[in-house]
Amino acid sequence: MKAKVSIIMGSTSDLPIMEKAAKVLNDFKIPFEINALSAHRTPDEVEKFAKSARENGIEVIIAGAGMAAHLPGVIAAMTTVPVIGVPINASLNGLDALLAIVQMPPGIPVATVGIDGAQNAGILAVQILATADEKLKKALVDFKVDLKSKIVKANEDISKIKFEYKTN
Repeated sequence: MKAKVSIIMGSTSDLPIMEKAAKVLNDFKIPFEINALSAHRTPDEVEKFAKSARENGIEVIIAGAGMAAHLPGVIAAMTTVPVIGVPINASLNGLDALLAIVQMPPGIPVATVGIDGAQNAGILAVQILATADEKLKKALVDFKVDLKSKIVKANEDISKIKFEYKTN
């Protein structure tokens, strides 16, 4: 089994957030790898990873980082593989990381999810891969139907809650 998605985090302290992307990929049966690489502490390793990602079979990269949050952009600068940035709430409620990831210069796009939004990063990676995989596309349709059914069920449960002035 060879990884199609690479989950990269700036530090293992980001693992509790980034595991949410891993769970999504695992649920969709997509082979992935997880590594810690730092744009500031291991720049040579980041460069080696980014420049060889495509030839190593990586089709999507999910990169999480907090504070200065340069990791997703640095990786995107050195590869043609799509990069999804996950801003991690490490300081300033994650706003610093969000702005660092989303404000990329022209020619270096990084798709960005919400602060600590690794689950959505995983789903976005699945959607990217599904553009060329009919089986995965079907699994995504089923996933979306399941999301809808959960909300329908929640509304049924809410309708049973009684208050004197509740009108529905």
